[in-house]
This record gives sequence, structure tokens and C-alpha cells, in this order.
Amino acid sequence: MNQYPLWKYLSILAVLLVGLIYTLPNFYGESPAVQVSPLRASLKADDALLNRVSEELKAANLQPQAIALDGNSVKARFDDTDSQLKAKDILIGKLGEDYMVALNLLSRSPQWLSKLNALPMYLGLDLRGGVHFLLQVDMKAALSKSLEATSGDIRSALREQNIAYSGVNRDGNALAVKFRDADMRAKGEAEIRQRFSDYVLSAREEGGDFLLLATLKPEAERRIEDSAVQQNLVTLRNRVNELGVAEPVIQQQGADRVVVQLPGVQDTARAKDILGRTATLEVRMVDDEHQYSPGVATPFGTEMFKDREGNALLVKKQVVLTGERINDAQPGFDNRTNEAAVHINLDGVGARKFKDASRENIGKRMAIILFEKGRGEIVTAPVIREEIGGGRVQISGKMSTVEAQDTALLLRAGALAAPMEIIEERTVGPSLGADNITRGFDSTKIGFIMVAVFMVGYYLMFGTISMLALGANLLMLVALLSMLQATLTLPGMAGIALTLGMAIDANVLINERIREELRNGVTPQAAIHAGYDRAFGTILDSNVTTMIAGIALFMFGSGSIKGFAVVLCLGILTSMFSAVLVSRALVNLFYGRKARLTKVAIG
Repeated sequence: MNQYPLWKYLSILAVLLVGLIYTLPNFYGESPAVQVSPLRASLKADDALLNRVSEELKAANLQPQAIALDGNSVKARFDDTDSQLKAKDILIGKLGEDYMVALNLLSRSPQWLSKLNALPMYLGLDLRGGVHFLLQVDMKAALSKSLEATSGDIRSALREQNIAYSGVNRDGNALAVKFRDADMRAKGEAEIRQRFSDYVLSAREEGGDFLLLATLKPEAERRIEDSAVQQNLVTLRNRVNELGVAEPVIQQQGADRVVVQLPGVQDTARAKDILGRTATLEVRMVDDEHQYSPGVATPFGTEMFKDREGNALLVKKQVVLTGERINDAQPGFDNRTNEAAVHINLDGVGARKFKDASRENIGKRMAIILFEKGRGEIVTAPVIREEIGGGRVQISGKMSTVEAQDTALLLRAGALAAPMEIIEERTVGPSLGADNITRGFDSTKIGFIMVAVFMVGYYLMFGTISMLALGANLLMLVALLSMLQATLTLPGMAGIALTLGMAIDANVLINERIREELRNGVTPQAAIHAGYDRAFGTILDSNVTTMIAGIALFMFGSGSIKGFAVVLCLGILTSMFSAVLVSRALVNLFYGRKARLTKVAIG
């Protein structure tokens, strides 16, 4: 009656063993580390950088616990924070502005756990410390930028079709196109309606001019605003990822706000500098009449830039085209040489400017310069062979496939789609984070002990079994959070404490049901069987209703509320498993083998 088949015992044991393995990394703690990441697309984290970092640390008599390549960065682990801070200062001075040196924390868990992908949970801002920003996107600027781009595109479209017009001007959130007569306006309306489906067109006459008003559709406005927020999110993620901040949180909040949390970063001014990074492109003509000479002043109207091989080149200051005219940038290959390249699509104004510049400078060199953190580097400087139209430009010049991908990424998301203003900022110190961790764990530990004392004292042996099941529940919950690489915050720790209280409630229902059956004169074995079977429906109903509330919190909440909801929902699943299967397996092992069971220790 109260026996499980062998396969069920083995299955429960296997689940608990897996839970133990994936919980272990959380007990090893973290080591202070320094992370070195290249800031420019042309630089990579490779063995050369690894050896350079190792030599600089060795020269300063600093011996890291370990140093290794990890993705696009080099990470060096140290015994204490003093060595970590010294290493950071030394590397910043030796590596210069081409590399970002950031503080980090790395898990101390052994290598065999890492090979099993058993990693510790991330700690949120309130537990680790760091910087929190709330930024607001300027939606008016996003719409204005879109209207300005469209006005240029309309001019180019009308010019290409030889449709005479007097001008294209802004009129609030609409564009006013002027024509000299009704026939040209009719032709212009047909062309604009075909190419610009996001606009509603209306004709009117004013002061002898034949006007055509193009007004953005409401759904197009919403799409532009949403696109601005999404592009800003991508841009911020790219910038923060280059820094190497551990477990950053960058997410949309509401219609026009973005939350940025940088755990481990304590310098607010430095964090603002990270968020303000930009990468853009400029097209200029090369000054082929003069040669650059070190120590000699550059000719008037020129600047010196270096290419990727370190060769100096004089370039005219006049900018032909900027990255603001880039609609899209994708990595690809040169059709003639099969080398890696970046294919750029320009907007209407950019296409016209590039076409005019290429037509007027056939036989001359045109430099394409990539600017990052205010420093320019010539990516390529080809000779113009013919007029280039169509708004599609190719950048190539001894770059790898990875470099082409990175350059395209920087050009696509190097600049914010709309300005952002920091409307809230706060800093959580590392000591406060450590205090929060201590308080959270102490509260969970004390709660567990108090529940254990009550259960063992009130239900005796069945109370002890209930506490073993509760321990298995906590083990599996932590393992699941570690497997999912969830970020643990203070609300998440509150969710763990709440889960323990809810999980033991299921065992209370089972134990009381067994007591009731015994009072009715049922034999102990039958009472145990009936207690688990008849309490299951009540346990399932109560957990399903709580799960619905948890799902609602996750769907409609944000930030810390979502973190609490995740822990709550996972805790419900693990509590069902531990309260029903684990405790039943333990009861079966202890009492199920006794054929003539006369009494049970249930208080």
C-alpha cells in the first residue's frame, strides 16, 4: 500500500542529486577580479592581450590567482580587493585609452562544476551594490528627427521624378510641400503616396501656392516612438557590454523610460560616461596634394588620422557625410575580392550628398573614418572610380569577418535614436549590499529553524520528515534559480522565505489528514495512504490559485516585482514536488516496510 517502485525512488534521488550539484556553486563565494576589454572594433581580446596583461601585473609584483580569456575580455582573479584595486590602477596606466579596465567578481567554484554549466545565481543591485539610473526618452525629438529625414527623402524622390516643387517645410507635426500648379501637385501626391505610406495627404491652396500636407498616421507615430526606445535599448546594451559590467539590467519601463542598473559600479560619473559613449562615421576627402611629416604642422583645413596599419594620412576637415544619414549597416563580403566588408544604406539626403561628392571627385581618394570616444580611425580610403548612386555604400579594407560584424553593429546602434535624460539616479554601496545579504540569509535561516522546532515538536517523526522535505524544497529552488541564471534581489529573498512558509503548509495538511484518519479508527498504513491521497486535491487547489497570482505579477509587474514573481512561481513547483513526492518517499521508506504497523509518531 505504502511502497514506491524502485524507479520512482531512483528518480527522486536523481532529481535531488542534480539539485545539489547546481546549488553548490552558490556556497563557494566570489573572488575580486579585474576585467580588460577592448574599446575599439579593430582591437580584440586575444593571446597577445593576455600575455601583455600578465606581464604588466608581473612587473608590478602582483600575482593573480588565475588569468584567462573569457569571451571578448581578459579576466584576472585576485586574493583580496587591495590587489584588485592596485591591478586596476596599473593596467589603466599601462594599456591607455584603447582598453576598458573594470572591476568584477568571479565565482570561486571549482572547474568541474563550471564544465557542467553549474554557475551561481547573479546578485542584484540591492545585494551587490552599484548604480541605478532611470532615463526618459525625448519622444518629440524622435518624431522631429523622423520628419527631418522624411523631408529630405521627399525632396530626393520629387527630384528623381523631375517633379517641380517650391519647397518642403515643417508645419508642426506635418510636412508642407509647395507646388507651382495643380498638375505638379497631383503628380507629387501620387509619388509621395506611393513611397511614403505612413503619411496622410491633404491638398489645399494658400497665397497662390498649391500645398500638399503630409501628416504622420497615429500608428506610425507610435511605431517611431517604440522604435526609438528599442534602438536606445540596443545602444545602451552594446555600450554596457563593452564595459564588461557583470549582470547589467537594461529594460524598458512604461512607454518612454529605460531602467539601467550597473552592479558593481560605484562611480556615478564614470557610469554616465559609459552611457554617453557614441560611435559614428564620417566621410571626408583625402588631401593628396600634401604629405604628412611628423613634427611639421598640418596644412590649413586638414587633419591627420591613422589607418588600421598605423599609417598617417591627411584628410580635409570638411565633412561630406556623417553617420546620422545611415539607415542600416550589415556585415557582408566584397563581390570582387571576397574580403569582409560592411554594406551601408543611406537615407535620401545622404544618398544625394554621396552621389554628388563621388561625381565631383572622380580619381581622388575618399576616407571613411570611424569615431569612437572622440578618436577617429580611417577604416578605408579608396579611390573613386565612378559616380556612386543609389544610397548603398561599401566599407572594406583588410578587416576580418568579426571586425565587419562589430563595425556594422557600432554604426547601426552607435548613436541614440533620440536624446535621453536621466531623471533618477542612486548608488547602492557594497557594504550596504553585503548587509542586505546577511540580513536576508539570517531571516531565512531563523525562519527555517523556528518552523523546524514547531514541526518536530508538534508532529514528532512526521514533523522531522516534513522538515527534510522542506530542506529538499529549498535545495531545488536554489538549483532552479542557478540553472536559469536568475538575478537574486531582496524581493527574491523575500519570495524564498514565503515559499518555505507555503511549502510547509502542504505538509501540515497531510499530517492533519493522517491524524483525522487515525482518530476515525483507520489502521496506520491506511491512514497514511488516505492522508496523502485526500490532501492532494486541497494542496493542488491552493497552489494553483497562488500560481495564478504569481503569473499575474510577472506579466504586469516590472523590475523587483518580476523577480519576486519568478521565485514565487518556481517555489510553488518545487514545494509540490517536495511536499508530495519527497515526503511520501521518506514515509514509505520508514513505515511502508512494516506489514503490521500498530502506531506512528505523529503527535
